[in-house]
Amino acid sequence: MLLTLSSLYGQELPPIEKFTPGEYGGDNQNWMISQQGNKYVYVANNRGLLEFDGAKWKVYPTPNNTIIRAVKVIDNRIYAGFYMEFGYWLKSNTGELEYYSLSGKLNKKMTKDKQIWNILSYGDWVIFQSYKEIYFYNTIDETFKIINSNRVIYKVFKIKNSIYYNVPGEGIYKIEAGQPKLIINDNKLKSKRVISIFEVGDNLLFLTRESGFYKLENNTITSWELPVNDFLKKNTLYSGIQLSDGNFMIGTISNGVINLTPEGKINYHITQKNGLSNNTVLSLFEDHAKNVWVGLDNGINCINVTSPIQVFYDYDGRIGTVYVSKVFKDYLYLGTNQGLFYKEIEGNDSFKFVEGTGGQVWCLYNYNGEDLLCGHHLGTYLIEKDKATLIDDNLGTWAFKPIPDQPARLLKGNYDGLSILQKNKKGNWEVKNKIEGFNSSTRYFEINNTNQVHISHEYKGVFKLQLDDSLTKAIKVEKDPDFSVGKNSSLVKYENNILYAYKEGIFMYDNYENSFKRDTLLSTVINKNEYTSGKLVPDKKGRLWAFSEENIIYVTNDDLNNKYKINKIPINSGLIRGILGFENISHIKDEMYLLGTAYGYITFNLSKIEYKGDYTIHLNSVTLKNIGEKPYNLNIHEEAKLENTKGALAFSYSVPEYSKYLDIKYQYQLEGHVDKWSEWTHENETKFENLSFGSYNFKARAKIGDKISQNTISYNFEIERPWYFSNLAISIYALLLLLNGFVIHKTYRKHYDKKLKNKQIESEKLIMELKNEQLNKDIENKNRELAISKMSIIKKNELLNSIKKELNKKVESSKNVDSVLKLIDQNLNNTKDWEVFVKAFNNTDKQFIDKLKTLYPDLTPSDIRLCVYLRLNLSSKEIAPLLNISVKSVETRRYRLRKKMSLPHEESLANYILNI
Repeated sequence: MLLTLSSLYGQELPPIEKFTPGEYGGDNQNWMISQQGNKYVYVANNRGLLEFDGAKWKVYPTPNNTIIRAVKVIDNRIYAGFYMEFGYWLKSNTGELEYYSLSGKLNKKMTKDKQIWNILSYGDWVIFQSYKEIYFYNTIDETFKIINSNRVIYKVFKIKNSIYYNVPGEGIYKIEAGQPKLIINDNKLKSKRVISIFEVGDNLLFLTRESGFYKLENNTITSWELPVNDFLKKNTLYSGIQLSDGNFMIGTISNGVINLTPEGKINYHITQKNGLSNNTVLSLFEDHAKNVWVGLDNGINCINVTSPIQVFYDYDGRIGTVYVSKVFKDYLYLGTNQGLFYKEIEGNDSFKFVEGTGGQVWCLYNYNGEDLLCGHHLGTYLIEKDKATLIDDNLGTWAFKPIPDQPARLLKGNYDGLSILQKNKKGNWEVKNKIEGFNSSTRYFEINNTNQVHISHEYKGVFKLQLDDSLTKAIKVEKDPDFSVGKNSSLVKYENNILYAYKEGIFMYDNYENSFKRDTLLSTVINKNEYTSGKLVPDKKGRLWAFSEENIIYVTNDDLNNKYKINKIPINSGLIRGILGFENISHIKDEMYLLGTAYGYITFNLSKIEYKGDYTIHLNSVTLKNIGEKPYNLNIHEEAKLENTKGALAFSYSVPEYSKYLDIKYQYQLEGHVDKWSEWTHENETKFENLSFGSYNFKARAKIGDKISQNTISYNFEIERPWYFSNLAISIYALLLLLNGFVIHKTYRKHYDKKLKNKQIESEKLIMELKNEQLNKDIENKNRELAISKMSIIKKNELLNSIKKELNKKVESSKNVDSVLKLIDQNLNNTKDWEVFVKAFNNTDKQFIDKLKTLYPDLTPSDIRLCVYLRLNLSSKEIAPLLNISVKSVETRRYRLRKKMSLPHEESLANYILNI
């Protein structure tokens, strides 16, 4: 049976993880691949050795900067061969690889232009193959044995614990007792280039570059006649391996890879057109998880061969984004944004377009296994294999729902409301009527009973319609007040319960209370932090499907306790790249499901999806970078003591798992800094800057899907105290503190002594102020007495003068009058008044009269009396009655006084006396 390539482009393929030269940091070509026990992958690249830890690639150039053609991991050593050199890399304590040369230990130098092409492990020996030599290196005693050939050695193979190699024109050699022995020189293989040898039972199977397979059976070489032979002979083969499941993976020069069964049938063929990065396959390698790594002429690919997930990629864009899928009468139908496509469910033929269905397909409905209805942007179609018949041209058909007790009728949701579709007596579908009273777009709706319909409109809300018995009119339309507008919401019927789902959870309709109630268990399906869509999809297997940012979720009902069980498939929404709110999944057969995507679809076998819990996280490096210095890596196997400098400490970690649909997230904490775990993130590196001195413990763990890694990495380190916090510095600080305390004590004591003294002075000052205040009060009192005395004398004299004047005017002179006048004059000139006045004056200004007598001893009592009155700042008018003289006489006395005092004309007598 011949298989054409075109027949293979309609099949589902294993997921492929692609790495470009820009991503891995090397050159295009990749020659050989190997893997270490910790699952790190190593690739021989034109630029050097590539290391991949599951999250990050790193390049190690060769010592002579030449191309690496061969790499082989044996125990903890990564052996490599390149131009005129071979040796091994070993992981240092810092997590970096260090190279150790072996070719330098040869007894004689390698001949000119030698290139190592292949490396094998054989007991205690490591075998390095060049053009014409095979070097056997003993890892125990570090000695060499060399086998030479006169012709080019194509390749060395290890089969059944024996070493074989192929020499063109001579045949197949086997190493026996340390020497080569020609065991096959049959002309069928003699001139062929053998690229792989496989063990099949007790026989050997040879894969040649251009002639396909040959078998060695009963010491006879025969061509292995296979259905695929024609394909193999038309292509140039370059690499081939037998997988752990018995299948063969073969790489070609210009036609990608093919996967064959042990019987030689093609399982699948992957080329650049349907998934591979490049058609030239230079190397193949099966890792510990049974993934197949493909070293390409331009890039590196990892094929998840055993994945329960299979992918159909629409690389040429002919099909478009898948919105709905349905299996009907042994055909798989895909409804996309570009129309309706179909193919045989069991075949590998390409999808064919159903003519007349160009445009957006919204839904597919299987009516009792008899008819397939297609809801389309242009209306409603009846699909008969590859034929589409338009049965309703009303634009936009969202969905169909069966009407209870009316098997020949369907309720149809349209862009403009609801309508009834029925099958007439002739067996043809026709539109019976449109339901009046509700004209909004009806994408999600469910029938609760014959006359009650629930509708979800993501921009308007949730409605309940009561229809009349003839199903022609909505006699009552109610909007549920409990729900806000729910973006990407949905409404479905699951196990005869109507469910409404949006960001706030899943609500079930209670027929007794006629309202939606939040279902606490089902609502756990919707995580607000991971919410992308409330789309729910029930299937015929009794599962309810939901979608979040991190998982595809399905709900099952435990028949024993009648409780819901929540199950998660950790497929990230970013890998699906579907249209939010239009997620779709359908049951194909058995436990197989199809999930529509933006690039085609993926299928998965639910019974085979299981995620082990033995994932391991590795600490790859701890890097310190101080300001102004180059970064350097620390020993990751022991606690570090670091100087206290301004800088950054970076941690790199990873989980070496390579499944395309396995989502890995990381979480860390730094005890001693922030003890709380960080949020989950895809970043596999974290950095801390300018940490203070102290002890720290860095921890990190991973979440793979919904499984936590079995281990948590830990790294302890201590940041030493800065010099200003050293023991010596602390001792100095203590001494300074004591000294400072002593100085402060002395200062405070001196301060308080001074303060006490100041208080005493202040007290004395206060006492003095109080005494002065008392004196001032006394003076004020004396002044008051003086003023009173002065005023009384003035009043008395004024009174006596007034009486005297009246007597002189009105009474004739007589002896009695004369005696009265004489008495008045005696009182006006009474010295007792003056004595009282002088006494009061001396109480206030005691020293004035003394000073005056000292300065001017010639002054008469009358002069002194005038000076006293002037000292009191009295005017001549006020002085006259006191002296019992006229004002003019006062002025005369003042004049005479000025002369006695020899005062200049311009100086005031009153001011002078005030200043004495």
